[in-house]
Amino acid sequence: PAGASSFSSQSAAGLGDGGEQEVLTSLATQIEHTLAPEIASGDVAVRSSAEGLIISLREIGFFDSGSDKIKPGAAAAFARIAEILQPTTNHIRIEGHTDNVPIHNPRFFSNWDLSSARATATVRLLIGDGLSPERLAAAGYSEYHPVSSNSTPDGRALNRRVDIVIVRRHAAP
Repeated sequence: PAGASSFSSQSAAGLGDGGEQEVLTSLATQIEHTLAPEIASGDVAVRSSAEGLIISLREIGFFDSGSDKIKPGAAAAFARIAEILQPTTNHIRIEGHTDNVPIHNPRFFSNWDLSSARATATVRLLIGDGLSPERLAAAGYSEYHPVSSNSTPDGRALNRRVDIVIVRRHAAP
């Protein structure tokens, strides 16, 4: 299913040393348990990458189309995410992503503006939920880092997201 988690011990391999792999795997398990309703509905996906653990928040569950205003019903999910991430010390990058359909409304001139604004709104909310600002960064990627094809409505829906990337620590030389 679209919201299914793809994080496992096998996919954690290559995320660093065994200790870090265990930490990220444990963190993924906590997130999957805590966000189980959102994962089941397809609003959230959890996956691994070379950079670390990614919590992917789909637009439909967290933002209205063409807006950087977080839906009121999504605040509880963000609070749960912040609670899980507070004890960790990893840096966290919030990435805004869009599909390739051009936007131009009174608030946003382009998908660059929208993706950056969503990332920044998410950072503000996570700070309000208690995460240290020193650990957070915001980035807007517009349409240029898709996870699916932009040629179908379902693919475009998957590309409209905010990713919370828990960046793995690199071992000291």
